Amino acid sequence: MMARRTLDRARRTRGFSACRHGLLCLTIASVLAGLPALTLAAPAAAATGAAAPSGADASAAVDASFDRNLLSGAGRNTGDISRFERSNPVLPGVYRTDIYLNNVWVGRSDVRFAAATPDASATACVTQELFKQLGLPLNKLSAEQQAQLAGGTSCLDLGQLIPSATVVFDQPNLRVDMSVPQAWMGYRPRGYVSPEYWDNGVNAGLLNYNFNSYHSTSNGISQTSSFLGLNAGLNIGAWRLRHDSTMLWQSGTAGSRSSQHWQNIDTYLRRDIPSLRAQLTLGDSYTSGDLFDSISVRGVQLATDDRMLPDSLRGYAPTVRGVAESNARVTVRQNGVVLYETTVSPGPFTINDLYSTGYGGDLNVSVTEADGRVRSFTVPYASVPQLLRPGVSRFSLVAGELHDTSLHAHPALVQATLQHGFNNLLTGYAGVVAFNGYAAALAGSALNTRYGAFAMDLTAARTEIPGHSTQTGQSVRLSYSKILPDTNTSLTVATYRYSTSGYLGLRDALAARDYARGYSVVDPTELSGIGTVNGTLLPGVLTPAQRQALGTNSNSFTPFATQLDRQRSRFDLTLNQHLGERGGTLYATASARDYWNRNGTDVQFQLGYNNTFRHFSYSVSATRVRDILGRYSNQFFASFTVPLGNSVHAPMFGASVNHDGSGRTLDQLMLNGTAGTDNQFSYGATASHDTGGSGSGNSGTVYGGYRSPYAQLNASYGKGSNYSQSSFGLSGGIVAHPGGITFGQPMGDTVAIVVAPDAQGARVLNAAGVRIDRFGYALVPFLTPYNLNTVQIDPKGLPLSVQMDATSAQVAPHLGSVVMVSFKTSSGRSLIVRVRQANGQSVPFGAEVLDEQNHTLGVVGQAGRILVRGVKDSGQLSVQWKNDDETPMSCSFSYQLPPGKKASATDTYEKIEATCTPQSDAVAQTRRNGT
Repeated sequence: MMARRTLDRARRTRGFSACRHGLLCLTIASVLAGLPALTLAAPAAAATGAAAPSGADASAAVDASFDRNLLSGAGRNTGDISRFERSNPVLPGVYRTDIYLNNVWVGRSDVRFAAATPDASATACVTQELFKQLGLPLNKLSAEQQAQLAGGTSCLDLGQLIPSATVVFDQPNLRVDMSVPQAWMGYRPRGYVSPEYWDNGVNAGLLNYNFNSYHSTSNGISQTSSFLGLNAGLNIGAWRLRHDSTMLWQSGTAGSRSSQHWQNIDTYLRRDIPSLRAQLTLGDSYTSGDLFDSISVRGVQLATDDRMLPDSLRGYAPTVRGVAESNARVTVRQNGVVLYETTVSPGPFTINDLYSTGYGGDLNVSVTEADGRVRSFTVPYASVPQLLRPGVSRFSLVAGELHDTSLHAHPALVQATLQHGFNNLLTGYAGVVAFNGYAAALAGSALNTRYGAFAMDLTAARTEIPGHSTQTGQSVRLSYSKILPDTNTSLTVATYRYSTSGYLGLRDALAARDYARGYSVVDPTELSGIGTVNGTLLPGVLTPAQRQALGTNSNSFTPFATQLDRQRSRFDLTLNQHLGERGGTLYATASARDYWNRNGTDVQFQLGYNNTFRHFSYSVSATRVRDILGRYSNQFFASFTVPLGNSVHAPMFGASVNHDGSGRTLDQLMLNGTAGTDNQFSYGATASHDTGGSGSGNSGTVYGGYRSPYAQLNASYGKGSNYSQSSFGLSGGIVAHPGGITFGQPMGDTVAIVVAPDAQGARVLNAAGVRIDRFGYALVPFLTPYNLNTVQIDPKGLPLSVQMDATSAQVAPHLGSVVMVSFKTSSGRSLIVRVRQANGQSVPFGAEVLDEQNHTLGVVGQAGRILVRGVKDSGQLSVQWKNDDETPMSCSFSYQLPPGKKASATDTYEKIEATCTPQSDAVAQTRRNGT
C-alpha cells in the first residue's frame, strides 16, 4: 500500500520535476525585472507531457547551490529549498516505464526505485527478471552477484553489476535508458522486439469501406456506375477473420436494363505462430510467388512472414566479421556513406544486423584501434531477390483447391517451398508444386561475389493436356545484379530464362487444360479500347485466326496452340545511371521474348531521364509496348513541375506532353495543392488538349478532397467535346471495440485505438487529420506489425481543465490486431491562489503543496503564489515546509469555486486569495479576485 501511495506521489510530481531548474531561472529573471515570480505546480495525477532532459541521471544527481539573496526580498521568507540542490530528485516507488537498452526499446514493465538515504534521489533496482529482459548474460556475473539477483531483497544498481553501465530516468515520459558496454551485450539485432511483447490487441470488429460513383454523359447518352468495396474483419483472441467483397451497380442505357453484381472475393481465418515466424491461414490466400507463379488457393497455408524479423534483418545484407586488438571502433561504409558504427571489445566480432540497401554495393569496413591504428577490408555486397542473410530461412506449405475466377477448373493443389541462407556467399532454394495433371520441381542457388550477385535455378515440369500428348520440359533462369561505384551505375536486375518446347509454367498449364476442354478465359473487358463496344467485338478488328483462337466451342488443340504463347526465352534488364550530383538520373528497362509457337520477337522497353534544378523538376521517357493482339505502339512523354511560391501550402504547377506514335498528342496543364493545418484539404485542376485521336478537342477537370478525422471524401467534375463526367467518393474505417464504436479514415489491417478521456480535439501526430473524438477515442490506421510503433498526441488546444500524464506511448502489434493505446488524463479546474499565513506573511517560497489525499501538487512560488491544476470545485489544500532550524511547519486552507462552465481551449485561470492557518480544521476566508 505504501509503495502504491509513493508511486502515485511520484507520478503526480514528475511534470514539476522537469521544470525545477527552470524555476530558478524564472525567479532570477523576475527579481531582475522587479516582478513577482509564479511557480507552476503540477496537477493531481497530471503532467505537462514535456520531455525532461535525457541526461537526468537517476543514479547520480548533480549537486548545485545558489545564493538565496538573489531571490525577492533577499531570500527572506523562504522555506526548506535544499531539495532543489539535488538536480531532479526521483521519489522512491514503483514506476511502470519503457525500458531502453543502448537506445533500443526492449519492453515495458514495472521498475522499483529506492533511495540510499532519505535525502537522496531514488535509483532503479535491477532484478533477475529485468536482467533477463535486457538480454544480458547471467553467466558473466560472479556467483555472489547472481545470488544477490536471485534473492531480490536488496536494491542492486546496474553499475554495481556491470562496470561502466549507467541508468538514466526520464521521469516525465516514464522512460529508463540503460547503457551497457558492447562486450556485455547479448546479441540482439537493431529494431528487435521480442515476440513476448507483441500485442494481440482486443476482441474487435473492423470494417473498411470504399464507395465511388461515376456519372458520364456522351453524345446524349447518360450512364452511372457505382462501386462499393468492403473489407470486414473480426478479431477474437489471436485469430483474425477477414472477408472481402464488392458490389457493382450499372444504370441502364439505350433501352438496356440496369444491373448490379455482388462478388465475394475471399474469406479467410488467420493467426500468427511466432515460434515459427510464420502465419497459419485457413480459407482463401495467395501463394508467395517467390519460386512459382502466385495463385489463389482455398485451403490451408503455413508460410513465413519476413515482417516478423526486425528491420535490420529483412532483405539481404552480408555478415561482417573481423578481429579487434583493443576496444576498437568499427565503421561500415558503402559508396562513401557511413551505414553503421559501433564499439567492440578485443577479440573476434560479428555484425549481422546491417540494414538492406537494395541491390547492394561493396562494404568498406574500417577498424580503428584504441591507439589510433586503422585497418580496412572489403566485404562483397551484391544482391538478387533470391539471396537471404546467413541463417535466415523462408518456407511455405500450401494445400487446397485452386481459387481463381479467371480459370474454369479448380483442381486440388499442393505446394511446398524452402529457401535458406547458408553464408554470405550461398543461398539455396527448392520447391515442388502439383495438381491433377501437372507437377513441377525447382532447385536453385544464389551467390554473392565481388563480381556481382548471381542466381540460377532449374525447373522441370510435366503437364497432361486432355485429349493431347503429355508435355514435359525444363526451364533455366539466370539472374545477375551489380552496382559499379566507379561509374555510379546500378544494374538492378538482369534476368535470362530459357524454356524447352514442352515446358509450361503453373498458370500456363492451368490455362492450357482449360483451353483443351473448350473453355476460354479471355475476358472481353480486356479487349476494351481495341475494337469493342460494350464488350462486343467489332467486325474486321481481329483476323479469322484470332477470332478462332478466341472461340469457346472448339475442342481441338488449335485454340490452345494459338491462344497460349509458349515462351522459349526471355531477357529482362533494369539499369539506372546517376550522372553526377546535378546531372540527374538515366534509367532503362528492356524485355525481349520469343516463342515456340509463333514467329517474331517481342521487344518492349522504356528509356527515361529525370532531374531537378532547384525547385524545378522535369522528366522525359520513351516506351514501346505490345497489346494482347500482338500490335505494337510507341509512346513519348515529357513533363515538368514547379511550386508556385515558397510557403508550405504553395500549389504545384505542372505540364506534360504525351505522344503515342500514331499521331495522337495529349497536352495537359495541371495545378494541385493542399490546405489546412493537417493538409486535410486537397484540390486540383487539369486542362487538356487532344489532337489526332477519337476524342480530339479541349477538356478540363477539377477535383477536391477532404480528409476528416472520420472519413475521406472526394469529388470531381470534367467536361470535354460532347461529353461530361462527375464523380463522388467516400471511404473510411469503422472499428467496434470494448469502448464503443469509433469512425476513422481508411485503415490498414493493423490499427490502434487511442484512449484519452476528455481530450476531445487533441491531434494524433501519427496520422494526418486524426483527432480524438468526443468520446475520448481516435482510430490510428496503418500500424507496422511486429515493429515498435510510437503513438503521439499533441495536447495543444486542450482546455486548461484537462491534463495528460504522457503524450506518447509505444506498442508492437501482431498483424491484423486492434490495440488499445491508453493515455491517462485528469480533469479539473485550474486556478492561481495567493496564500498568506494567519500573521499576514506570505507562505514561504519552496513550500510543498498537497491535496486532501496527501498527493503533491507542486511548490509555492514567490509572494505566496501557487498555480494549481486539476482540482475540484471545492476542497482543502495543505502546505508544508521547514524553518531554518529544521522545525517542520504546516498549514491548510479551504477553497470554494463558483459553478464551472463548459471547458474550452481559451479558458483562463481563476484567481483566489486564501489564508492558511495552522489549525487542521481551519476554514479559510476566500474571496474571488477575478477570472
